[in-house]
Amino acid sequence: MALIIFDYDGVLADTLDDLLQFGQEACNTLGVKHVVEKDDLSHLEEMSFASYGRACGVAEHQVDEFVQICLKRFAEKQSPPAIFDGLSHVVRRLAGHNTLAIVTTNSAQNVHVFLAEHGLSGCIQAVYGVDSPGSKAQKISMARDRLSADIKQGSVFMVGDSLSDMRAAKETATTSIAVTWGHQSLEHLLRGDPDHVVNFPCELIEIIKE
Repeated sequence: MALIIFDYDGVLADTLDDLLQFGQEACNTLGVKHVVEKDDLSHLEEMSFASYGRACGVAEHQVDEFVQICLKRFAEKQSPPAIFDGLSHVVRRLAGHNTLAIVTTNSAQNVHVFLAEHGLSGCIQAVYGVDSPGSKAQKISMARDRLSADIKQGSVFMVGDSLSDMRAAKETATTSIAVTWGHQSLEHLLRGDPDHVVNFPCELIEIIKE
């Protein structure tokens, strides 16, 4: 049995188009003259809404407002984001013999709506969102402390799509798995020296079995 911690945006949820749209709307609302592009996300050292806003040229005193606008737009969206192909099956398979959690810079409420939409609520034991205190590394540690009582030593995984996910995993001595279908390039992810790299969701099952 293992503890498997997933990032949300770009790993489970296909939110790229939403992130670009909502980021642009936030910039427009705040009077920031910037055309939002994927590069604003793909080169971030830390994947968060605050860092995203700064990359778009949002002034520091407006960053919190940028974050709140984006989170509110996700919450107001009529339908939750799509899940990447194959991941519903993989999550259900993994949940059968492991403990699953989510650590994200999105809100826990938005994640729970997404999980309910895709029939996965019963598969995830805990969600640590932007509304939970601490850095991503601290939230990984919190998940380990609370959920890994029956986990054998070393069987904790962080599945992420960003450089900061890989670094947070290293900081907490957690096995890191980089996915290539998310918001950052493989070249950028490799700077975080991930323990594993996967190109397709089904590969997660084999790595965690090992």
